[in-house]
Amino acid sequence: MSTPTSTATNPAPASARAETPAAFVRAIAHAYALRGLDPAQALAQAQIAPALLARPDGRITALQMERLSEAAMRELDDEALGWFIRPLPWGSYGMLARASITAPHLGLAMARWCRHHGLLTQDVRLEWAVQGDVAHLTLHEARDLGVLREFCHVSLLRNALGVACWLVDSRIPLLNAAFAFDAPPHADTYAVLFSAPARFSAAPTHISFDARYLALPLRRDEAALQTMLERALPLTVLQYRRDRLLLARVRQMLRSDPQAAHNADDLAARLNLSARTLHRQLKDEGTSLQTLKDTVRREIATDLLQRSQRPIKQVALAAGFQNEKSFIRAFKGWTGMAPGEWRGQ
Repeated sequence: MSTPTSTATNPAPASARAETPAAFVRAIAHAYALRGLDPAQALAQAQIAPALLARPDGRITALQMERLSEAAMRELDDEALGWFIRPLPWGSYGMLARASITAPHLGLAMARWCRHHGLLTQDVRLEWAVQGDVAHLTLHEARDLGVLREFCHVSLLRNALGVACWLVDSRIPLLNAAFAFDAPPHADTYAVLFSAPARFSAAPTHISFDARYLALPLRRDEAALQTMLERALPLTVLQYRRDRLLLARVRQMLRSDPQAAHNADDLAARLNLSARTLHRQLKDEGTSLQTLKDTVRREIATDLLQRSQRPIKQVALAAGFQNEKSFIRAFKGWTGMAPGEWRGQ
């Protein structure tokens, strides 16, 4: 699949840790075998020792997987790497990207991606759906994919998610990832591959994320697309530092339960981030967790003071303060007035 290089706006460098399972290397070697070809040259380009294929617990780095995938796609002239009955010639996924990039927002772009994917192959079907506030990308199989099943499922979902991230230039954190096959021996790598809790033996295969991302406008143009299409790298190994909905998601969590302690560790865990990453990303957005807490508390307090006759003590508790005294002190810091004085003006 044609995907962007590390020259994209703000993805972090691909990890140098060996976290990609050798099972995917064996899958690519199997694609060569289906054509009666030898993968030795592609393995050499990726600096992968052939002996690794025999190691059940073997791992390679993301960069090695990128190089191996590109070499194999070019040599086999098949961007699907043997998954489908009919090979997908080099540039097939580029056509999907070109059809999607003119959409005004991510929701329409992903709908186009799934619809046009059906023009490339009938072996699988990608279904795009929104239920409530959650978006789902589901993979349906029309035939037995055999030993390439896991590699196909993982690659199609990661590529689609990667395209979505690239189009809006944002990290899109998953709410969950489910797979129709049984847990493989390397199931622990799925936390890295998808950065979300993974479930197995849970048909159909799908990933889900916050539907608010679908309203984000696309941030890529034709020039960026041309650069992206020059190579064939698994886009989703590039982890985007910025989450363009992070502020909205944190604010929603703070508003949903003002009385909670809302420390960085707990919030970060709910966002599938580390506390350090949460603090860094908020800093990149020009704010901090404490600033957001204060902003949300102030919004709740002023709204209740304007729209209700609740006693000041009840307003304080509803805004997340432990007592009336601390609320009055904070409110004076925000407005220069006590809550009762501000309400009566």
